[in-house]
Amino acid sequence: MILYFTGTGNSLAISRKIADATGDTLMPMANAAGLDLSAERCVGLVYPCYDFNTPPAVRDLVGRLRLNREAYVYIVVTCGAQTGNSIWTVRRLLLRQGVRVAYCHKVRMPDNSAVVFGRNPNDQLWKLDRFVPRIERIISDVKARRCGSHYGAPGLVGWLTGLPSLERKLIGSFKPKVNADRCIGCCVCAKACPIGNIAVVDGKATIGSACTACLGCLHACPHQAIEVGGKPTPKEHQYRYPSAW
Repeated sequence: MILYFTGTGNSLAISRKIADATGDTLMPMANAAGLDLSAERCVGLVYPCYDFNTPPAVRDLVGRLRLNREAYVYIVVTCGAQTGNSIWTVRRLLLRQGVRVAYCHKVRMPDNSAVVFGRNPNDQLWKLDRFVPRIERIISDVKARRCGSHYGAPGLVGWLTGLPSLERKLIGSFKPKVNADRCIGCCVCAKACPIGNIAVVDGKATIGSACTACLGCLHACPHQAIEVGGKPTPKEHQYRYPSAW
């Protein structure tokens, strides 16, 4: 089984590629939290890296997973460049439950947070061609049940961004808001939210307090009604992995 968390489709796309090659079942991580997965002998966790660490929502969901301690557990992180502490953090959470991660790796993908800095994530589509050899290696390793810790060591930057006070500030600076003048209540953003944190009330979208700043809603909105820092996102800067949905 492969459990994934995705905002703009990067992690979903990687999960599908691995599942197609291994014959494993896909499930959103939010659906798996709390389920008894002790019968699963192989479990993959695929999720993105945010601010050099694991997204808060992923940490919460991983903490509620019920896995077999003897299962072959592996992690694949999608990131713009560096994984920071995103792998180490989840390995530590699972170890508290007596579950050891046997294998971990990363795949570089277009960085959807680039829009916050005025850049276009679609300028990074060249990464989609370059990740093919990495995926093939990961699939081969998983099929063979190989062990290996790639990019799994902790680092100072990831530790700092994981401090509660700094993390709250970072998420706050990346947290999207709804421009009510543009919003038509089409519910696209609500469907895109991986943790069900968006509701449409009286014809307008409302983002709840559990936002993990994945920016899935911002990139999915067909009316560019989701903004960060009060700045509208040009349509040409919106990114979703091609054919992810």
